[in-house]
Amino acid sequence: MSARILVSGGSGYIAGVLIRQLLAEGWRVHTTLRDLRREPALRRLLGADAGEARERLRCFAADLRADAGWAEAAAGCSHLAHVASPLPVGVPRDANELIVPARDGALRALKAARDAGVRRVVMTSSVAAIAYGHGPGEHRLTEADWTRLDVPGIPPYVQSKTMAERAARDWVAREGGGLEFCTVNPSVVLGPVASADYSASVVIVQSLLQGRIPALPRIGFGIVDVRDVAELHRRALTAPQSMAGERFIACGGFTWLREIAAVLRAELGDKARRVPTRELPDWAVRLLARVSPTVRAAAGELGVVRHQDSSHAREVLGWVPRPPREAIVATARDLMALGVAG
Repeated sequence: MSARILVSGGSGYIAGVLIRQLLAEGWRVHTTLRDLRREPALRRLLGADAGEARERLRCFAADLRADAGWAEAAAGCSHLAHVASPLPVGVPRDANELIVPARDGALRALKAARDAGVRRVVMTSSVAAIAYGHGPGEHRLTEADWTRLDVPGIPPYVQSKTMAERAARDWVAREGGGLEFCTVNPSVVLGPVASADYSASVVIVQSLLQGRIPALPRIGFGIVDVRDVAELHRRALTAPQSMAGERFIACGGFTWLREIAAVLRAELGDKARRVPTRELPDWAVRLLARVSPTVRAAAGELGVVRHQDSSHAREVLGWVPRPPREAIVATARDLMALGVAG
């Protein structure tokens, strides 16, 4: 493999796993960092600080909020995996803190890719752009669905992912030229954790292990292993057929928070002693939501079941995800090994 690819946001959770997979396959990889002072640490983390791998990885300074550096990062590349996007741990006061960099950053990456002659783009979107605003109860969702932003109370992160994907698709249709564009839309991403600089999604498992969630509200979400998300990107990047306009949900299955807690207790024994066993009644969640923005976001999720159908990725790309249990346990064991949980 001699192809050259730009993977944006190289220090991110998904991007790091994807870059390791691409380097192992022989790709030449460009990646972006907001601060090049992080390059030595990133190279050590990726195993690209010596030998042939060092020669095949180049780092460029570029930020989602500014034009500088994107043209240089994309130069000579035939592919783009646009993975970089803001993912907060808390709820921002202003939704534009997430919307603007997610949307404008995607357009900056796309413009640089088009101008550099990139042929295929795989953008990391999210099931957040698919699954929200459809009301309470149980839903079965496919790539044909879109989050309804006209419904009140849509969280800022969900808004940002929906608007970024919409904007990217609209721009490609108008100005993309020969770009072949598709998206991967993961659910909550768990799995191996290589360093203490991890995704906000991993905080779910960390919080359970640390006992920071004293009781379990009646909420759940789709889960997918980070290794499988990276693999789906690779399959979309290298598929022999056209990927233009494609959209692929990446989900291993819907899981209740109480089920995650049960997996941790069953697999980790005494190391999971702080994981809660009690369920939190809906009325208590709604009461706490009056004083806590974080709980307020959870209150809108009570009892909602979103089955995210990955059959399209299975049928078109032959993708088979790990079960959620495997991703949950891998997350927990690595967090404990890193000393940031338990």
